[in-house]
Amino acid sequence: MNWPYEMPYEVRLGWRYTRAGRAGRRNGFISFISGVSMIGISLGVAALIIVLSVMNGFQKEVRDRMLSVIAHIELFDAGGAALEDWRALAAKAAQHPQVRAAAPFVSSQALIARGEDMRGAIVRGIDPAEEANVTPLAAQLKDGVLARLTPGSWGVVLGSQLARSLGVQEGDTITLVTPSGQTTPAGVVPRLKQVTVVGTFNAGHYEYDSGMALMHIDDAARLFRTGGPIGVQLRLADQQAAREVSAQLGVTLGPGVLVRDWTRTNAAWYDAVQIEKRMMFIILTLIVAVAAFNLVSTLVMTVTDKQADIAILRTLGASPRSIMGIFMVQGAASGVLGTVGGLGLGLLVAFNIDVIIPALERLLHTSFLPGSIYLITQMPSDPQAADIVPIGLISLVLAFVATLYPSWRASRVNPAEALRYE
Repeated sequence: MNWPYEMPYEVRLGWRYTRAGRAGRRNGFISFISGVSMIGISLGVAALIIVLSVMNGFQKEVRDRMLSVIAHIELFDAGGAALEDWRALAAKAAQHPQVRAAAPFVSSQALIARGEDMRGAIVRGIDPAEEANVTPLAAQLKDGVLARLTPGSWGVVLGSQLARSLGVQEGDTITLVTPSGQTTPAGVVPRLKQVTVVGTFNAGHYEYDSGMALMHIDDAARLFRTGGPIGVQLRLADQQAAREVSAQLGVTLGPGVLVRDWTRTNAAWYDAVQIEKRMMFIILTLIVAVAAFNLVSTLVMTVTDKQADIAILRTLGASPRSIMGIFMVQGAASGVLGTVGGLGLGLLVAFNIDVIIPALERLLHTSFLPGSIYLITQMPSDPQAADIVPIGLISLVLAFVATLYPSWRASRVNPAEALRYE
């Protein structure tokens, strides 16, 4: 390689030692160990990128399906009362630049009975016209089954899994058992209401498909005796800003309004995903660390093999700092090459996983995501710069740290003793 004249000799010698391996059996073995270290770093970085990208993909799929049913933020009266003027509250919330739409709702738990079968479910009262502005599922069903939800018709739209478990179809009658009872001479008894199934929905999220029913908000308010909407749903321009926006709305709307965003409504799932991703990052980073610290053995062997070279350089006037720099360049070069190779391989797989996985499934005659078990049948992938940049930086830092001790030992070589037997 033709180096520029200004290139420091430490860099030139460090790169030369990195490429050494063709002159002599011992140098060949050292080069082999160095190559194994670089490949280990590459595979570790690639594995970290691929795993985190797939986890991001699964998280995005589940989150999008969940947010197709529920709103980004919900507003309630702090005392639990019905909202007397939900439009005024929605208008005040809409002053925030992130808020795009609002809709009222009523929500309560109930038992749904069909013969001897009984299932617990969340019954959600919605205004079909307003709901379509807030949740994607309602927008898709606005002109379909949701159009059949009219005030006083006592119709209900069930999740597909819930309807299947109860064995009901469109036009069948089911019984809703509300949690609040009514007082009779015989005591407090549950209130029952027969409603008609006017359709089903499929959100692609098992929790909602198996445990949610939709009614018109007027019928739900009468059934649960709320006296009107109990909350307002908000759709934001950026769903990832829900926590920040909810905190700001909490200040703007005052203590009389309870603000709850989707990350707190589904706190168990949200926190579990964050912890799982963090732990996976740590575990796979250890793989990169093991590969990076293999550079220590490579550099120690190189320093031992280059004792005479080091001694000659010292007698020619090279300082201990320069000697240390030579071997740091060698180790850093291996780390950079391994990291760049891992980034390239990881991104190549992550961006083409929708092609690679089907090819492997055809080759192995199997299915990694059976549709009968999982909600999705294709492996999702979502590479994010927020993951990839730290991976590359951590790999480079670990490789650099691994070079410090062997390089320092090289700088401490005594020229007289190194040349004694040469």
